[in-house]
Amino acid sequence: MFETGSDGRRLLLASTSPFRRELLARLGLPFTVQAPAVDETRLPGEAAPALVARLAEQKARAVARAAPTTLIIGSDQVAVLDDDIIGKPGDHPHAVAQLQRASGRTVIFYTGLCLLDSTSGQCQVTVEEFRVIFRSLTAPMIEAYLQREQPYQCAGSFKSEGLGIALFERLEGDDPTSLIGLPLMRLTRMLETAGIAVLGVTS
Repeated sequence: MFETGSDGRRLLLASTSPFRRELLARLGLPFTVQAPAVDETRLPGEAAPALVARLAEQKARAVARAAPTTLIIGSDQVAVLDDDIIGKPGDHPHAVAQLQRASGRTVIFYTGLCLLDSTSGQCQVTVEEFRVIFRSLTAPMIEAYLQREQPYQCAGSFKSEGLGIALFERLEGDDPTSLIGLPLMRLTRMLETAGIAVLGVTS
């Protein structure tokens, strides 16, 4: 592992998501990746924000014992429509159904973020909310989009960083990277609180 801080601490992303890995790389900090072994089952009556906050922290803690002197990033995301959590479609028919349901409506994305210092035990946890307001989508529009991008492993059946942007009327939220799965603006502030200056200097 490469050192991130002058005190020898390292940075680790507790995730198997290639999207989160690509996002974290934008900060220009050396990091490694480890898959967390976490049961992601929703608890009875658990609200979406509570779910993502819990799972983000559990993912970080799942790798903490094997990662001393490390700042561990955990994250989890769900999409919600009509109080129903929308998962990854997995295949074409389910993606069509998701986009048909979202047409002309608002889907809320909740992204949980945790930064755990495995040495001190200090844990920062937050939840970012981001709203996606969809255009009215016709069947040919949905089919054309899915054939071109095939976002079957993406919650909500779209890639906002790609052609999925053509499906939206507008976006509402503080941090566009939270929609992709890792809120970099908030993470930057968390890292600074933990003593890691992303730009090499603090304000």
